[in-house]
Amino acid sequence: MKNRIALNWINNKWVDSHNHKKSFDPASGQEIGTYADGGKREAIAAIAAAKNAFTNSEWKSDRQLRYKVLNQLADQFELYKDRLVQMLMLENGKVKSEAEFEVGLAAPKLRFYAATVLTDYGRALETKPGSFSMVLTEPIGVAGIIAPWNSPVILMVRSLAPALAAGCTVVIKMPSQTAQVNELISRIFESVKDVPAGVLNLFTESGNEGAAFLVESTDVPAISYTGSSRTGQLLMRNGAAQLKRFNFELGGKTPIIIFDDADLDRALPVLEKAITVFAGQFCMTGSRFLVQKGIAGNLKKRLVHRLQNVKVGPASDPASDMGPMIDHANVERVDKLVEDAIRAGAKVLARGGKLTSGDLAKGAFYAPVLLEVTDNSMNIVQDETFGPVATLQLFDTAEDAIALANDNDYGLAASVWSQDVDLPLQVARELQAGTVWINNWAQVTDEFEEGGYKFSGIGRLNGLAAIQAFIEYKHVFHQAGTVSDPRNSQK
Repeated sequence: MKNRIALNWINNKWVDSHNHKKSFDPASGQEIGTYADGGKREAIAAIAAAKNAFTNSEWKSDRQLRYKVLNQLADQFELYKDRLVQMLMLENGKVKSEAEFEVGLAAPKLRFYAATVLTDYGRALETKPGSFSMVLTEPIGVAGIIAPWNSPVILMVRSLAPALAAGCTVVIKMPSQTAQVNELISRIFESVKDVPAGVLNLFTESGNEGAAFLVESTDVPAISYTGSSRTGQLLMRNGAAQLKRFNFELGGKTPIIIFDDADLDRALPVLEKAITVFAGQFCMTGSRFLVQKGIAGNLKKRLVHRLQNVKVGPASDPASDMGPMIDHANVERVDKLVEDAIRAGAKVLARGGKLTSGDLAKGAFYAPVLLEVTDNSMNIVQDETFGPVATLQLFDTAEDAIALANDNDYGLAASVWSQDVDLPLQVARELQAGTVWINNWAQVTDEFEEGGYKFSGIGRLNGLAAIQAFIEYKHVFHQAGTVSDPRNSQK
């Protein structure tokens, strides 16, 4: 594996770069492969190929072709499932169940958007005799997709599928942390024989020159980006000169509100997973527990016990409950945030932290942390941690819980736990979040929209609204010739 170079896929060809770099296993620090590190040069070539395909191929106008290709892509993701799962475990650090979950989402999403290709209709109306108006949808052109490293397969497909369904051609910038996974995705693209050259282009980049060129290029009218809010703001500034169309899913700080009447036996396993899934490297990580005072003592005792017994280890160990973070730099970043919070007054309920003894010390492992806080303005409460860290705050009334939950710049998702019939729905209506789960967490479906309020994003992914980022609406007015009243015609 180490001698093979993971190349870029541009214009239906494998493309090398001037710079080769190494890929590493975050659980051991060992080298697992080499990749061709792309940049502006690869972005320029990919944009040119995508623009040519959009202009000169049948892709944008042939719905049957798009329907066929999206389904063929789904077939190939299913065929490559085991290889993708194994590589996600090795390169991304996900335990097997998490890797299987991520890869398993790809094919159904592609099939859902394949179905939309054949069920998309315009509107037409005779506004007055002889005057006809039609509203048509057209693909916007070349779509740039900038995918993150935390769930590279599904978060790339989540943007790719609606872009292709709309009739766009695409240029995908993938993160270097998952270069070997990226190459498997490119092999899936290669295996779909009916896709015209230039429709699917993918390059891996450790820097940001290629991504920046995607945003600045006048030949790329739409950008779909998943990542941090800070980077999203930068992309908007850089794309403002072209009035770029943006579709962003950005940071999150998901509050989970637990009322006194919540079913703790049902809730606690979910609360544990809300912190530990993907080692907390998830935009919807349950990072803020808001607990009503009557149940607080029991919940804290039981949740701390669960977190202290989470088995942190490599994905290769079937007993591991949680894998490593993506690298040591992120371990150090998260641990500093935790230490700063403790110095600022946060009370330690479960310290967790860096694993510093035994074989696991070589990997980027970080055990779960739970901190009790009383000051909602603390950085650990307000800022996205992107690691297995959560805060716990107490509240008295539903109004208090809503105020605490909304007192944050993020608004991606929230969760409410109560056995009451009306209360959770009432609270959900007041929460400033794009998704609210009741008596559950992290349930996402292809059919329903996902996205954020406030600093958590612009636009929506999943559902029918996801296609809006990639289409233009065109109103065509047709004035027919003079229309005479047949009743006035001579017999």
